[in-house]
Amino acid sequence: MEEFQEEESELKEDEDCSLASDSGVPVFKLLQKWVPKAAHYFDKEHYHYAGHQITIQESIENYGAVVWPGALALCQYLESNQQEINLKDKRVLEIGAGTGLVSIVASILGAYVIATDLPEVLDNLEFNLSKNTRNLNVRKPEVRKLVWGKNLNEDFPKSTHCYDFIVATDVVYHHTALDALLATMTYLCQPGTVLLWANKFRFSTDYKFLDRVCSIFNITQLADFPESNVKLFIGTIREN
Repeated sequence: MEEFQEEESELKEDEDCSLASDSGVPVFKLLQKWVPKAAHYFDKEHYHYAGHQITIQESIENYGAVVWPGALALCQYLESNQQEINLKDKRVLEIGAGTGLVSIVASILGAYVIATDLPEVLDNLEFNLSKNTRNLNVRKPEVRKLVWGKNLNEDFPKSTHCYDFIVATDVVYHHTALDALLATMTYLCQPGTVLLWANKFRFSTDYKFLDRVCSIFNITQLADFPESNVKLFIGTIREN
């Protein structure tokens, strides 16, 4: 995987962060950037979304325990477009929740959230969710194990597990689980479910995955974040 050597930038609260591209897709600047630390211990990052400061404990020892650019992009979009994407009282499941930043923001915005990831990530995920929601009048997200493509029918039966939104950020990179990821997205998105997917596009395989997603979902690009190469998509499952 390529190294991420993005320069650290200050939060510019007074700067207009969006403008229209030639295609009509809103172009955003990430107001906060994550810069990797040269250490192998848990560190804490501070973010401010939806009127709240959020403190995230992360570790670069595990890809799932750091905040990636796609999560910042989606949080920024959800905060800025609450009328367009209204999460209040909606059922949201996050695939690959990682540190839990997106799930925390979704909860603050009023959603019922299930945050899922691999077993080795869940302790840190649970810590971040508890720390950032316990003193707020919000619903604490539920934490559940989800191994892409494994035991979906048993762990998330469609008869009792129906979601308004499936969200995913930076779940596509140089790994071998893309088939399982696509199968999981397809399984969880029933008719009427909205997929929100933000990803930093790094490799040609990322675009090939996007083509596969477009063959199964009706996909629209919501926003572009050119400074971080993040694109945000919204979609619904194609009905046969």
